[in-house]
Amino acid sequence: MKTKYILLLLLVSGALLYSCTPLKTGQVIKKQELPVQYAQSKDTASIPVAGWKDFFKDTHLIQLIDSALKHNWDLLIAFQRMQVAQSDVLLSNSVLKPRVDATVTNALRRYGLYTMDGAGNSSTFMLPGKIVPTNLPDYFIGFQSSWEADIWGKLRNRKRAAISRYLATTEGRNLVITNLVSEIALAYFELQAADQTIRIIEETIAIQQRAFDIVKVKKEAAVLNQLAVKQFEAQLINLKALHTEVLQQIVETENRINFLLGRYPQKVNRDTLYYKNDLPLTLHTGIPSALLENRPDIRQAGLQLIAAKADLAAAKAAFYPSLNITAGFGYQAFRPNLLFTPESIAFTLVGNMVAPLVNRAAIKAVFYTANAQQREAMYQFNKTVVNAFHEVQTEISRTKNLQQMYDLKINETNSLSESVGIAEELFRTGRATYLEVLYAQQQTLKAKLELMETKKRQLLCGVHLYKALGGGWR
Repeated sequence: MKTKYILLLLLVSGALLYSCTPLKTGQVIKKQELPVQYAQSKDTASIPVAGWKDFFKDTHLIQLIDSALKHNWDLLIAFQRMQVAQSDVLLSNSVLKPRVDATVTNALRRYGLYTMDGAGNSSTFMLPGKIVPTNLPDYFIGFQSSWEADIWGKLRNRKRAAISRYLATTEGRNLVITNLVSEIALAYFELQAADQTIRIIEETIAIQQRAFDIVKVKKEAAVLNQLAVKQFEAQLINLKALHTEVLQQIVETENRINFLLGRYPQKVNRDTLYYKNDLPLTLHTGIPSALLENRPDIRQAGLQLIAAKADLAAAKAAFYPSLNITAGFGYQAFRPNLLFTPESIAFTLVGNMVAPLVNRAAIKAVFYTANAQQREAMYQFNKTVVNAFHEVQTEISRTKNLQQMYDLKINETNSLSESVGIAEELFRTGRATYLEVLYAQQQTLKAKLELMETKKRQLLCGVHLYKALGGGWR
């Protein structure tokens, strides 16, 4: 007899040991290491990125961003995702604690007469002189409790994953704020650039109109022919068409800003002193490792990686035996008037250890999924880090080159602007042809528009660099 018990114990122990053998997680992926510093940058210390209210000084732009932070649809959606993730944390925390339910039961039981229970009841006295009835009422008032003892950390890891995902949603909201602030700033500077483009075109139209009037006078005096008149007229029409096109760009840009602010189309108030709206702060890039702290997308990817690791740990723990404890306490009787008596007190206490043994396909599937998701999260983290470094490096180079381009464009524009006045004066005195005047005007307009475009690109580059360094969400 003892030998049978020993064999049974060995069999159960072997089954438990087999069930406790998790699968391998496979290749370990290393985190992507950042370079020590950026190329073309001499910053060697980690410098915190300024908040957007310190970075942008234009009062109209600040008001627009403030309004967007209250009414933008994507930001409101991101906040609701945070609420959902917070609820998941509460749910995972509740699973760690015992569940206690108040229970009121009213049941009617009938056992077959040709069963052990039925045969036993038919000969058992429930009360003096009263056999257990065939149709047996059953009333219960009390408490039922169940609890899974988290021996292997399965539930704790699920809670850790839920907390990490909640924190990831907060970083996701910060990422939405960063993108929103930069999008509004970019659109605002584009709008100001369009305003200045309109001004340049209108000034050029006025100059062209004067030249056109001169050509008509010279044509009437038989100094020039109709060809000169038509060419000047065509140039004037082309400028007016360009003026209309830029006006449409202004409408589209205003509508884009209004949509980001969550409102219907309306005029966007803005500062008209475009050239005085340089970005107020000199951006310090700091060291690349500061991106890990400043950029919300990297922080979000890091938290999602932590969550994926916790999910994998919970999936491993599912291979081990689980201990479940259930208990109940209350009053139970077949008549309501007998419930609250000492004889009606009833309780149960059951400890149950369960280990997966034969069919572990579902547990394996969860494990394989968690393992793949952890690898995916690591790849995503590395991708985000490398992309962040590339973005900063690109904007540093662009900032430097745009400044050189701007300086050259200023010199070109000044020279061509002077050439227009010279050409017009020579044309009046007959020492230059109308074609030379047209060419000078066309080249000057082109240079002014290119200068404006370069200035706009400088401002946009500053915003892009600010965003790439992790600014905008504070």
